[in-house]
Amino acid sequence: MNLNELNLQQARQGLKDKKFSAKDLVAACFSQIKKHDQDINTFVSTFEKEALKAAESVDISLPLGGIPIAIKDNFLTKNQLTTASSKLLDNYLPQYDATTIKKIKAAGAIIIGKTNLDAWAHGSSTETSDFGTTKNPWNKNHLPGGSSGGSAAAIAAHEAIIATGSETAGSIRQPSSWCGVVGFKPSYGRVSRYGVIAMKSSTDSPGPIAKTVDDAADLLEIMSGHDSHDATSIDEAPWKKPAPLSNLKGLKLGLPLCYFPPQIQPEVKEAILKAVDIFKKLGAEIIELSDVLDPKYSIAVYTILQRSEVSSNLARFDGIRYGHDRSFFGEEAKRRIMLGTYSLSSGYYDAYYTKAQKVRTLICQDFDKQFQKVDAFIGPVSPTTALKVGASEGQAMFGEIQDMLVEPSSIAGLPGISIPCAFDKNNLPIGLQIIAPQKREDIVYQIAKIFEDRTDYHLKKPTL
Repeated sequence: MNLNELNLQQARQGLKDKKFSAKDLVAACFSQIKKHDQDINTFVSTFEKEALKAAESVDISLPLGGIPIAIKDNFLTKNQLTTASSKLLDNYLPQYDATTIKKIKAAGAIIIGKTNLDAWAHGSSTETSDFGTTKNPWNKNHLPGGSSGGSAAAIAAHEAIIATGSETAGSIRQPSSWCGVVGFKPSYGRVSRYGVIAMKSSTDSPGPIAKTVDDAADLLEIMSGHDSHDATSIDEAPWKKPAPLSNLKGLKLGLPLCYFPPQIQPEVKEAILKAVDIFKKLGAEIIELSDVLDPKYSIAVYTILQRSEVSSNLARFDGIRYGHDRSFFGEEAKRRIMLGTYSLSSGYYDAYYTKAQKVRTLICQDFDKQFQKVDAFIGPVSPTTALKVGASEGQAMFGEIQDMLVEPSSIAGLPGISIPCAFDKNNLPIGLQIIAPQKREDIVYQIAKIFEDRTDYHLKKPTL
């Protein structure tokens, strides 16, 4: 096995046993990037010289000591280009690190580059990036999903050992599903948003993308914890990974029937139902939920609230403090700013924004009601496997439709994970999602871990 193909656990053990050096590990990742990234386009920028130098003196006894990590390019990295995949920021060098970046650096990880995303995180395909579309490593004619498509593709292509992503309505889980990797979306406020370029501040949730459930959980431990710079940060100590379970006896898993919409790809539905059988064999009680609020309502709620917050958050990018002027905004950003401004304008605020907030409350209340009956939800991440490059063109609601099964839990601030559970007839990955009540990442981890231990989907690699 090439060093860049190691997962986090294996890489840490190899460094500890002195089977290879941190410099060897970093060099292996850059070798893979040079071989394949021209075709896949996962990185906006790479830092080979700095990373190799850092690897020479890194303390490998630290939790992430010597581990190459890819950072989604909406996390501020001090004195390193941070663009949010928009040419408006193609010359922006932040003067400070995001809180999560500080923690990652303090843990000894080595940043090898910044990954591509839909510009300003607006999308679910990585096709709205001003720096070109990222391709899916499993089939380069297909999309990786988004907005964290660059990070998910980097992990699938073994260009990094671990990566960061951010989710506002599915942007960690959906690309992880399409790329066949693990994406762990924490509870809202579990990980600080300070220094992450804001998109929809009321649901933005930074989190890990990794090769295994344990890798994702270990990175989440590092990223999590209270931050006085973030008023929405949960006032708790960093999250700690619980002990794995040997079975699921006593756990009730809800299967929401409305998460199998009419347009769902038959192979996706079949894969989830096969996963249900595995959970049954592990001792879980499966409860079909027929009264869950239909996720289609989340599409309208998210569209209105997201555009409204975008119109506010992007107002600061006027070319005065940093970046270029507003003429550098792409078409997608301009559309979202205009729609958000309209929704918040006098005479329309109550009809759109206020009503959307009321429905958001109903979505949260519905989850609370369902979690009185079950411990966690299971279901598909996306209605389909990865669609072909160009699928989002001319589709103004592409992202909302592709994310419809993950939007409700993001809107409610719940923790969730996407793990590989099958492949379709074209060898494209299918993701299973697990959702738990707020601040119950422990349940998400334990269910995902035991499923991964009983299957081998996470071990399969794309042919590049």
